[in-house]
Amino acid sequence: MIKRELYMSRIRPFIGGELIKVVTGIRRSGKSVMLELVKQELLESGVGAEHFISINFEDMRNAHLCNAQSLHEEVLRLSSTIQGKVFLFFDEIQEVANWEKCINSLRVALDCDIYITGSNAKLLSGELATYLGGRYVEFVIYPFSFSEFLELYLPIFPQSSIQQCFQKYLVTGGMPYLSNLQYTDEPSHQYLTDLFNSVMLKDIVKRNKVRDVDLLERILAFVTANVGTTFSATSLSKFLKSEHRTVAPETILNYIKYCCDAYLFYQVKRQDLQGKQLLATNEKYYIADHGIREAVFGGNMRDINLILENIVFMELLRRGYSVTVGKTGNKEVDFVCDKRGERIYIQVAYLLASEETIHREFDVYDSIRDHYPKYVVSLDEFDMSRNGIRHRNIRDFLLADSWS
Repeated sequence: MIKRELYMSRIRPFIGGELIKVVTGIRRSGKSVMLELVKQELLESGVGAEHFISINFEDMRNAHLCNAQSLHEEVLRLSSTIQGKVFLFFDEIQEVANWEKCINSLRVALDCDIYITGSNAKLLSGELATYLGGRYVEFVIYPFSFSEFLELYLPIFPQSSIQQCFQKYLVTGGMPYLSNLQYTDEPSHQYLTDLFNSVMLKDIVKRNKVRDVDLLERILAFVTANVGTTFSATSLSKFLKSEHRTVAPETILNYIKYCCDAYLFYQVKRQDLQGKQLLATNEKYYIADHGIREAVFGGNMRDINLILENIVFMELLRRGYSVTVGKTGNKEVDFVCDKRGERIYIQVAYLLASEETIHREFDVYDSIRDHYPKYVVSLDEFDMSRNGIRHRNIRDFLLADSWS
């Protein structure tokens, strides 16, 4: 278990406070481990383990607690013997019917510090906003970054170069459990395939009562194959029609939203950098973990330019940036990234192998006159920076502490 300091540094200021800590993210991204890391910090600060109440709602032994009333009564019973503050840890809380009523009541009834995890973005909408509005803080946990991947991969394969490690990362991705499998090809492939099926069936089909699973599978296959590619629901509707499936664009958008709610895909809107407005059509989508794409669709090395884009996009999310695709005239900047008034622009390329490619990647910045950092990142080993635009090797870029 590695100490995921990127996330702990964000959670730490809220430990012991009254705000409910909500830890979200795709299934098996390490949310439960974050709860264990919080417990570890509490123990090191002198809090006794007898102050902890931990319940995992995917454990069948806790099935009788999967409604608000039963859970409320059980927590009150367990906490009645605890002197002082109670620390409540609830894993996969979305399995509990009307859980937000229970959590809100416990918050009022007990001197407690509450941590919950969930695998669906709907956790923080609707009813929750009504009961807990302004009383929670959310932390999204993502699969391993390249830096975190190295922490676990290098001790297993200490002779590997950084280049070899990155080659492996391109194929296997960053799901934490793969280190337990020693990153062996066949077991890793099987695990990621099963994880994908679990997300689809539990977090998309079951949660949203999807009836047309065949249609969902086709949409999943299309979006997975086209990560980082601009397309519209209308164009996908025409594609499905060519496969003899007539589907309204609204239905397609609903199904893709279910996938985004399950943290499988992330939508990126396009922004007109001259008109300073978001564009309503042709978004891009990226997958939470490119290793899942390799397992269920294949072709990561064939589509390496898209995979490199996906890796950079997920790193931007980890570091707290909001991201859009920038449109300037008839050209596009891959990523326009903002964080508390700090902005950077990023172009991602596989290799700058020709003058034509170099011009295409660098010239997109010609009409952007501000002084924010502008990057071109690629797998090239030599620095090709020019005209104030910084070129970085993608491995070095991902491992850099700061990009400002």
